Amino acid sequence: MVIVPTEKLPQGVALLDTPDIDSVVEEHHEIARRMLDAADLWIFVTTAARYADAPAWNVLRLAKERGARMAIVLSRVPEKSADVVLKHFVRMLTEYGLGEIERFVIHESKVTDGRLPDSEVTELRLWLAELSVDEARRAQAVRETLNGVLNSFRTRVPALAKHLEAQAALRAELRSDVETAFTGAMRDIDAASKNGSLLHGEVLARWQDFAGSGDLMRALHLRRKGRAAKQAPERVLAFKAAIRSGLESVIVAAANRASKEVAARWRHRSELGAKLGEDLDRPSDDLVRHAGRAIASWQDHLGELVRTEGVAKRSVSKIVSFDPESLALIFMVAMFSGGNGEGVPHRLVNALLGAESLRGIGTKAFSDLRARIGMLFDEEAMRYVKALDSAGIPDESVATRLYQATYNLEVAR
Repeated sequence: MVIVPTEKLPQGVALLDTPDIDSVVEEHHEIARRMLDAADLWIFVTTAARYADAPAWNVLRLAKERGARMAIVLSRVPEKSADVVLKHFVRMLTEYGLGEIERFVIHESKVTDGRLPDSEVTELRLWLAELSVDEARRAQAVRETLNGVLNSFRTRVPALAKHLEAQAALRAELRSDVETAFTGAMRDIDAASKNGSLLHGEVLARWQDFAGSGDLMRALHLRRKGRAAKQAPERVLAFKAAIRSGLESVIVAAANRASKEVAARWRHRSELGAKLGEDLDRPSDDLVRHAGRAIASWQDHLGELVRTEGVAKRSVSKIVSFDPESLALIFMVAMFSGGNGEGVPHRLVNALLGAESLRGIGTKAFSDLRARIGMLFDEEAMRYVKALDSAGIPDESVATRLYQATYNLEVAR
């Protein structure tokens, strides 16, 4: 804002020159609207060549709706066509219900040092001066404009609140899309964990190699002199790695489907949703690494469960020694086989642990696995929540406060 002092205006009067209402810069429109809301009196300046344009009448219509005190300056009026232009302008004002507004005409004239001749603006200056020194007229002008603005809040603020409600509803829908997609991803994980689909490809080949090579029987053997043989065959390590890789693949595939689903749903919702989801149609780059770490921790946790809650508590442990890590792998096969795993791991684990321990460890193991995968999916879903937060979409409370503010304003008035 550039402040220019002048002695040609009475004390206490300031003229604010707003940006053009038809400016190509959108920010100018916002500044002009804010100035109009703050002004006590509107002086609308247009030209003989532009007064019939739509932007001018949009502002005049707004002033009428607001009940703002206003004057109109028609400038750059050619002397030869002044009567014709003025008559047409007055007729348009009358048609819009603005025929009684104060009007001032400034003719086309020579500009010296960026200023019009004093004679062209004397009438307007005197009108402003009279208005400023007459306290009653001045107060009335301020009151009329203020009341017009405050009256407009009865419709403008609720309308704004409705827009905010729509935005909040959109945010809730976009958030629900995320929850729906990743809830579906977890269902996919549950299904894959129980229908035997995990035991295929590399995992199945490693299981068959482990079960058919003799390592399975060596992992379980009769105790001799109270001591168990210690061994960790390479097949055990390869089998464990295959199970981890299989689970990772299932998790990443489910997350990938969820990401694509969210992006597709957001595109369908709105342009904003499409924009926010542009780079979110695939899992994060860290998912594979985080998933591998989570599954490795889960496998270690399952081994600890088998060690502390399984064979050590049963009388069979007096006869049979076992390799806890191998037994944990057999237990995983029993968990993921859906009852159809080769080498009947269910009967084998049941014989070693007992049905009750099998169910107990299985419940804990599934619960822990789901919790770890759930944390991975929560981290993936958080990317979408952050995108929503970055958009600045308000919550429902903002609209409620606006409605309350409208009520409070009416009470105060």
